[in-house]
Amino acid sequence: MTRLDSKTRAAARPLPLNQILAGDCVEMMNALPENSVDLIFADPPYNLQLKGELHRPDNSRVDAVDDHWDQFSGFAAYDQFTRAWMAAARRILKPDGAIWVIGSYHNIFRVGAELQNQGFWILNDVVWRKANPMPNFRGKRLTNAHETMIWASKSEGAKYTFNYEALKSLNEGVQMRSDWVLPICTGGERLKDAEGAKAHPTQKPESLLHRILIGSTNPGDVVLDPFFGTGTTGAVAKMLGRNFIGIEREEAYREVAEKRLARVRRLDSDAIATTKAKRAEPRVPFGQVVERGMLRPGEELYSMNSRHKAKVRADGSLIGNDVKGSIHQVGAALEGAPSCNGWTYWHFRREGKMIPIDILRQQIRAEMDDTRPH
Repeated sequence: MTRLDSKTRAAARPLPLNQILAGDCVEMMNALPENSVDLIFADPPYNLQLKGELHRPDNSRVDAVDDHWDQFSGFAAYDQFTRAWMAAARRILKPDGAIWVIGSYHNIFRVGAELQNQGFWILNDVVWRKANPMPNFRGKRLTNAHETMIWASKSEGAKYTFNYEALKSLNEGVQMRSDWVLPICTGGERLKDAEGAKAHPTQKPESLLHRILIGSTNPGDVVLDPFFGTGTTGAVAKMLGRNFIGIEREEAYREVAEKRLARVRRLDSDAIATTKAKRAEPRVPFGQVVERGMLRPGEELYSMNSRHKAKVRADGSLIGNDVKGSIHQVGAALEGAPSCNGWTYWHFRREGKMIPIDILRQQIRAEMDDTRPH
C-alpha cells in the first residue's frame, strides 16, 4: 500500500469547522487541505519592540504589550516569521479567497511588502481610526490613534467577495469609505482573566470583525484566524452564520475563547441576510414580462412625467415616435440622452395609477428566488 504524503493526507481530512486548533499556526495550516478557506483574518504579533516600562503622568504603570509572543530578535527574524505564516495561509486560501491583515506602523509596511512578494493582490488598505485611543504619555510623539488593515485577494484576477450594497446599507446608504471610526475594545466587551486583568492585551472589537465579515464573506463561508487569541473572529463568524477555524498556541487564550464561543448564539437566516448588489440579481429580459402576459402587445407605456409614450410589441421591443428598440434604447432616444434605464423610466397604467414596469421584474425575481434550492 502506497504511503500518502503529507499534502495528500491533508487533502483527505475534513475541515475542522468551528473549532480552535491548539498549536503553531504554520504547522496547523499546513495540515489543512489546500484551497479550502474563503477568508483569512490575521492579527499577527506587531513586533512592537518595547524597551522598558511605560508609566502614566500619575506614575501608574501602563499595561502594554510585552508578552513573549511579541518578542523577536530583530527585523530579519520577524520577516522570516511573516514569510512562513503567510505562505501557509496562501496555500489553504481558495483561488477566489481573500485575506485581511491588521497591524500598526511597527509591522504593517513589512507585512504589506511580503503580501505582494507572495503574489497577493492588494485591494484596499483600511485605516481603523480609534474613537478612544490610548494617549501618548511621554509626549514625544503623536498619539497613535489608528491601525492599518490590508485587504488582498489571492491573485490579481480573483473573483473575491465584496458585498458593496451590504456595506452601504451598514453605512446609512452612503458608500463605505476606507477610514473606519470605531472604538477600541472596552467595558463589558473586554474579556478578563480570573484575576480581573485583561485576558488579552490586543483584543479586537467585535464591530471591526462585523464590518469585515459582512463586507467580504457570505453565510456558510469558512473564515480562518491563525492568531485566534480570545476568539473575536470566531464569535462574530458564529453569530453571522459563517464557519470559523481558529488557531491559537496559548492555552490561556484558548480557554477564554472556548467559554466566549459557548455563549454566542447564531442569528437566524433572516437576520444574517444582507442587501444584495443589483448586479448579483438574476437578469430578467423585458420580453419575459410580455410573453408571460404581465403586459400585453399593443399596451402603451408612459414616461414618469407622461411626456412620452411607447407601444409594447410582441417581441418585447417598443415603438414610440417611429423609434423602435429595447425599453432602454427607446427611452434614451425620446429623451435625447446617451442612455436610459428603461425599467425605471417606463410606467404602465392600472386603475388610474402609474406603476413602474420594474415592479413586474421584481415579481419575476421573487418567483425565481422561491424556486431556488436553499
